Amino acid sequence: MMKLNLINYIRNKSLRWRIMICIAIATLILFASLLTTMRLSLYSMNNLGASYKSNSELTHFSQAVTTTEKAMEDYVSYRTFESIDAYYNSRTKVEDYFEKFQEFPSKNEVAHKEYIVHQLTEAFLYYSNLAISARRANNEDEISLNYSYAMDSYNYLLSQILELNNLRLQQNAERYEANQSKIVISNTLGVVFFLIFSILIFFVLYFTITSIMDPLVEISEVAHKVARRNFDVPLFNRESNDEIGNICKAFDRMIISIREYIDTIWEKARTEAELKEKEIEMQALYTDAQLRALQNQINPHFLFNTLNTGAQLAMMENADKTCYFIEQVADFFRYNIQQQSRTVSIDEELALVDNFVYIMKVRFGNRLEFIKKIPEGSFPQQIPSMTLQPLVENCIKHGLKNSKGKVCLEVSIEDKYIVISISDNGEGMPEQTRKAVFEAVASGTTRLAPEVLDDNSTHNGTGLISVFLRLRLQFHRDDLFDITDAEGTSETPGTKFIIRIPKHV
Repeated sequence: MMKLNLINYIRNKSLRWRIMICIAIATLILFASLLTTMRLSLYSMNNLGASYKSNSELTHFSQAVTTTEKAMEDYVSYRTFESIDAYYNSRTKVEDYFEKFQEFPSKNEVAHKEYIVHQLTEAFLYYSNLAISARRANNEDEISLNYSYAMDSYNYLLSQILELNNLRLQQNAERYEANQSKIVISNTLGVVFFLIFSILIFFVLYFTITSIMDPLVEISEVAHKVARRNFDVPLFNRESNDEIGNICKAFDRMIISIREYIDTIWEKARTEAELKEKEIEMQALYTDAQLRALQNQINPHFLFNTLNTGAQLAMMENADKTCYFIEQVADFFRYNIQQQSRTVSIDEELALVDNFVYIMKVRFGNRLEFIKKIPEGSFPQQIPSMTLQPLVENCIKHGLKNSKGKVCLEVSIEDKYIVISISDNGEGMPEQTRKAVFEAVASGTTRLAPEVLDDNSTHNGTGLISVFLRLRLQFHRDDLFDITDAEGTSETPGTKFIIRIPKHV
């Protein structure tokens, strides 16, 4: 149970934490391996060095005795300050060394030989000191006698030191052979510990990397399947809260959402395909019937001839404004009738708006203020005819409910779109009506639902829905039109119609 809790605790930690802990563990194991190997090597070196340390010390002792003898001989012969100083310095070293030797006889051959060396060293130092003292007193008899005894002790001491060195060398050789097996064992243990620590580091790194990479490999395989539009993949259902667990949970939610969305799309597409087919047929019949009814009600030739006659009559009477007004009315109806069944450029629609606004200004006078913001250049992009005029008419209708109506038409270029906005300062469109307009466009109907309209409603929506439906049918998109508030006052928020036309159409 404790092991399971520990595993869950580690899995819930972040990847950075797990990687840093892995590196820390590997570093500790490597440090332990290095420390163990160094201690084993130091142990081997100490064993090997201890085997011949006594021989090295005996060699230094022999050199100190020889230096002492040489200094004594120089002083006896030349009586110089340098020689007496060298004598006492080397004598001190000899005393430090020989105090370590055996002071009593022993049955052990090496220990007994150390005792002999100890005694001979004392004799040599004793007689050499007497020789030095006699030389200071210039006592020739004492100098010769003590110098002779000192040299005899010195020569015999060197021979005993050599024998002791040989005995120690033989003893140390035996110790070396005994320590050789220990050195081999320690070296073998060093290699074994190094291999064990290396294997531990390998497994720590392997399990850590595997715990990180296995889910990533699984995610990669599933992602490739999804990229090939294969959404029939098993879910991860991971419970960990680390970065990979969060990715898996997000991936599961995405797969579920995609499946639900695809099912919804297929169902909606099947329904819409059936309705759209009928809708297009009915719309075509309805539009054709409207056009035929309008053409049957008004004889275009008679209407245009009548308007032209009125314009000529006004011109003859020097009524220039009346003449211009009648010409604008004639142009408006001519455009309305002739362009019903085809697309036109944005420039043509803007010209029609100017024509229509002129007529409205003649009708309403100063009650109507029309503001137009159009950048320089032409806009040849094709849109359905009679797209902008119904929106301008709608804004004029609702803007004039105030003491003074204000309508603003603005054209701008944003990224890949020509954005046309038409706004008024009227009472604004209720949110319920706005939603109903878009629902009607989505369903393909040309009128608002009866429950949306009431006796006080000023929006029947027919003109708006017709404009939006024709844009949708031409461009096969639902994101080209929108209705928002015009950012007016709280009492007159106004309404803004926004149309986005792709540049390259």
